[in-house]
Amino acid sequence: MTRPLRLGVVGLGAISPYYLAAAERLPEWELTAVCDARAETLDGFGGTAARFRDHRTLLADARPDALVVAVPNDVHLPVCRDALAAGVPVCVEKPLALTAVEGRLLVELARRHGVPLMTAFHRRYNSAVRDLARRTAGREIRSVRVRYLERIEDHLGGEDWYLDPARCGGGCVADNGPNALDVVRLLLGDLTLTGCEIRRDGLGVDRRAVLRLRGRAGAVASVELDWSFPGERKDVEVELADGEVLVADMLAGHTAFKGSLWHEYEAILREFAVLAGAGAPAGPGAHGGLQALELVEAAYRGAPPAVGAATTEAGR
Repeated sequence: MTRPLRLGVVGLGAISPYYLAAAERLPEWELTAVCDARAETLDGFGGTAARFRDHRTLLADARPDALVVAVPNDVHLPVCRDALAAGVPVCVEKPLALTAVEGRLLVELARRHGVPLMTAFHRRYNSAVRDLARRTAGREIRSVRVRYLERIEDHLGGEDWYLDPARCGGGCVADNGPNALDVVRLLLGDLTLTGCEIRRDGLGVDRRAVLRLRGRAGAVASVELDWSFPGERKDVEVELADGEVLVADMLAGHTAFKGSLWHEYEAILREFAVLAGAGAPAGPGAHGGLQALELVEAAYRGAPPAVGAATTEAGR
């Protein structure tokens, strides 16, 4: 690389500070443009990058080498679609899109235009998770348990769309689910949903869920999600075939609230720079992003549609 890649960031919400800080620290990037539809949010941006209210204007005028998409889930499709059609590599916040149909459209666009498409599964870049993946590499895994528990109201950062099922995609399964599912996939490969339990509140937001899965080699897994947990717990437990149990605490060593995200997003942008610089079609995050959407949809198909419903079994 002879010069830093010009980076555009669309969406200056709760997650954008981690991208912006990573772009500032990494020599691979030069932040050249930011975009947000909210005038007051854009006015509050203190950097020197060009500011835009519309992502299409940013693409046309700033001509970035790559784009980070950190907008609400229901807007992933149009922003990513326009960037990919313009030949601009995309790193999009999980989930890849709102539905699997939308996700397939984006993956196909990336392939057609030969453009990298990366889903930002930040937990796979967590230092404890990476260490666990190294320790289990080449060893037979019997089971994996991922717990992803938090009180969602503590994590909104002013972004109330998380609690709108139409914009979020449902609730904890749609939004936190992809991160937790990707950690399982990192350890077990492609997954099949074998069962689910989902509990929703009076507004139709799923607040608690348990997803059961099976990996290609027969290992089983469970993903426990909770948006009403008093505090925060995010960890992974792996039982090996020889009986050894290994644990990774994603929050260990990060005492500040959301403190683990700084190193995770730096690793994301470092990998995205490699993809964008090489121009690799689709990129490794495209398939994972799509499979996460398919697993989320399978969970919702197996869950009761009624508000406040308790549990069902799916896919047995």
